Amino acid sequence: QVQLVESGGGLVQPGGSLRLSCVVSGFTLDYYAIGWFRQAPGKVREGVACISSSDGFTYYADSVKGRFTISRDNAKNTVYLQMNSLKPEDPDVYYCVARDSRFCGSNWYVWGPGGAAYDSWGQGTQVTVYS
Repeated sequence: QVQLVESGGGLVQPGGSLRLSCVVSGFTLDYYAIGWFRQAPGKVREGVACISSSDGFTYYADSVKGRFTISRDNAKNTVYLQMNSLKPEDPDVYYCVARDSRFCGSNWYVWGPGGAAYDSWGQGTQVTVYS
C-alpha cells in the first residue's frame, strides 16, 4: 500500500524556519519524482518544489526560490522541504506528492489536468505564520 506521511508543520513567526518531512512507504523512492504542493482554503493547489530521482534536479516556484530547499534521502525513504525566511503569504496546507517517473517534468507545478499526473499524495501538514 502506497503511503506518504508529512510532518513538521506548525506555527512560526515571519522570518522563521520549518523543515517538513515526507516519509514514503509501499514503493521505492529511487524511481519516483517527489514534489511539494500547497493549498490555501478556496485556492488552487500550487506546486512549491520538485526533485527528480534520476539526477537529483530540483525545481522551485518563483515565490519560494532562494528560501526553500527540497532534498531527498532515499535510504530513509524520506523527502524534506527546508523552508527559511517564511512570509505571511506562505501559510497553507503542504502536501507531499509522488509521480511514477524519474523526472519531475516541465509541468511539475500544475495540479490536475495538464499537470505532471501525480499518482499519490499525503494528507498534508499545516504551516502557519503569525506575528
